[in-house]
Amino acid sequence: MSDERDTRHEDGDDTAAVARPSGKRSARRSRATSSSAASVATIDRPTSAAKATGKQSGKAGRGGTGNPFKRLVKFLKEVIAELRKVIWPNRKQMATYTSVVLVFVIFMISYISGLDVAFIKGVNWLFG
Repeated sequence: MSDERDTRHEDGDDTAAVARPSGKRSARRSRATSSSAASVATIDRPTSAAKATGKQSGKAGRGGTGNPFKRLVKFLKEVIAELRKVIWPNRKQMATYTSVVLVFVIFMISYISGLDVAFIKGVNWLFG
């Protein structure tokens, strides 16, 4: 589904059905459809000069080098930052979620146990 909205530009004309890309993949698709396939292929491939020197740009070429303690501290800081974004359930929600999980587990145990007993009785009747 595309995002269709009525917009009014500065000069006053109305345009309908404006679809905006929401991420990298949709931007890549729109770029690929607007340009030729050959130019897209050359954009995605590294140049022959980069292949000859063997150098890679960015963090892709690092391969985990660097001070492991600094990386560990950075990782822990990122973990704490992500945990701060979490919306934690309150006591009532936690009790509800726990009871739902326990009821589901008890149901699955009884269902599988019933199937097990049925198969045992069936095998005993068939080969008994």
